[in-house]
Amino acid sequence: MLRACVIGWPVEHSRSPVIHRYWLAEHGIDGAYEKEAVRPEDLAGFLESLWRRGYVGANVTLPHKEAALAAARSADEAAITIGAANTLWLDPDGALHASNTDAYGFMTNLDAQAPQWIEGLGGALVLGAGGAARAILYGLIAADVPKIYLANRTRARAESLARRFGPKVEAIDWDARGVALAGCSLLINTTSLGMTGQDPLVIDLAALPADAVVADLVYNPLETALLADARARGLGTVDGLGMLLHQAVPGFERWFGVRPAVTPELRAHVVATLGAP
Repeated sequence: MLRACVIGWPVEHSRSPVIHRYWLAEHGIDGAYEKEAVRPEDLAGFLESLWRRGYVGANVTLPHKEAALAAARSADEAAITIGAANTLWLDPDGALHASNTDAYGFMTNLDAQAPQWIEGLGGALVLGAGGAARAILYGLIAADVPKIYLANRTRARAESLARRFGPKVEAIDWDARGVALAGCSLLINTTSLGMTGQDPLVIDLAALPADAVVADLVYNPLETALLADARARGLGTVDGLGMLLHQAVPGFERWFGVRPAVTPELRAHVVATLGAP
């Protein structure tokens, strides 16, 4: 039996088992996908024992993504540039390899939910400067978005990230986020603002062009106040669940040998579990 897992601390919130177990059943694969709660101080030992525990690979969630990258023998360009790994696998010799599929998941979902986003492409405004923002910047730059504004509540973090990703990215004050939308065709929230139990995200969308697209990486609730506001204005919207589903595809294919599809049935299956432990 092929086995994979998701590693985090805590890990109970992860929807990855719901996704991968659905695909295992759909394709009739004799496999398993587990949750592994691993303390930060125990991560190195856990990864060294991955094969002995019967795993062929793993997904990685907070707070382990950067440490997982450091522990891998090799990593792909996305993981190296983003500075974090969310997908691990063992080769036949037992060596650990790493990838980051978050940018792939976001861009694939953006293309699926709002294919018009690429038409008359203007600038983009990214809110946040954490790990998710790094993945989004990597994806947008690869897609040749001409200008990316980056706003974070702590400007110094935005400036540091802008320097890391080069001249296409410009850090701006958090208070300037609404004004910056005038030159953007895409707005992406990578912060936790608007998530269930978190403070709301406050931003005036009035400056956005009528054909702009608004994306929110938050998926609990599925329709955030940001997306509801955008929809009320007639703007295109992209919720965060699709990114979660699409980023899981490459790992499943690598571990279990089948490339699964993200379908409306899978989406409905995962939506039914949101809010559940």
